[in-house]
Amino acid sequence: MAEIIQRDGTWAFDGSTVRITPGLHRSVPLFRQTYGEISVPLEAVSGVVLEPERRRGRLRLRLREGADPLLQATGGRLPDAADPYRLAVEVDRTGVAEYVAEEIRRALLLDQVPKEPAKAYLLPGPPVPVSVRSSDGTVSFDGTRVRIDWADTSERVKRATGPRIIDLGDLVRVEWLPNSGHEDGFLRFVTRETVFSKLPPEKDPYALDLWGSVRRDLLTALVATAVTARLPHPSTRTAAGNHQAGAHGPRTAPAVPPAADHHDVLLRRLRELGELHRDGVLTDEEFARTKAVVLRGF
Repeated sequence: MAEIIQRDGTWAFDGSTVRITPGLHRSVPLFRQTYGEISVPLEAVSGVVLEPERRRGRLRLRLREGADPLLQATGGRLPDAADPYRLAVEVDRTGVAEYVAEEIRRALLLDQVPKEPAKAYLLPGPPVPVSVRSSDGTVSFDGTRVRIDWADTSERVKRATGPRIIDLGDLVRVEWLPNSGHEDGFLRFVTRETVFSKLPPEKDPYALDLWGSVRRDLLTALVATAVTARLPHPSTRTAAGNHQAGAHGPRTAPAVPPAADHHDVLLRRLRELGELHRDGVLTDEEFARTKAVVLRGF
């Protein structure tokens, strides 16, 4: 057993699994503490490095592309401090850190773990149900459906449409960008109907606009990851998109709706806005502004 215990957390390697446990110190980000312990199978690892610095080093575990739904959902946009695959190492413990890294490297070599992208997720992601309260509302996922309940501070057009419920089978992908404190982030659920939409997050009823507490909004990555883990793996979608008709089999249906459906979605959005305007939910000014945004988005 190779193990290193630091303020940020603990890494333990038993020859087949790297067990990463977040530290309990108050400096450890809320996201890492909430995500909890992660068990990384050796087959999901592509490498490990120890990056020396003047006052402390950084131990980084590199995973194979497509192996982890967390990395897939966040696209490498997690802040360094919140990245569970990074461990700050004190100067007097760099020898231990290098020993742990060398043990992982040796096991990768002996087991001949491939470096090419994984064809399926090798980590499960966070358990469900999972629910997170953000600056724009509360988003929940029970394994089959996503539900968004808008906050009092959400755009009026969002609140007027009521809670948004999205079946997993209707989803094409999840898009996530963290709130940096300087620029807003978002969590967007892209469906077959909205795949062409370019609405800004604050107007999009399928997106949470992340503009409040950076610490709290970062937790939306939990939902993004849980949903991503239950969607078709990227390699499957790519293979389906490249499949051609002919003697080798039938043509696979496209992942996005055709242009006719695109037009239908636009008309449906405009009808919904018209109904909200007629019912007095939207003022003339709000209706005109939101309609212009929808038309630009499509």
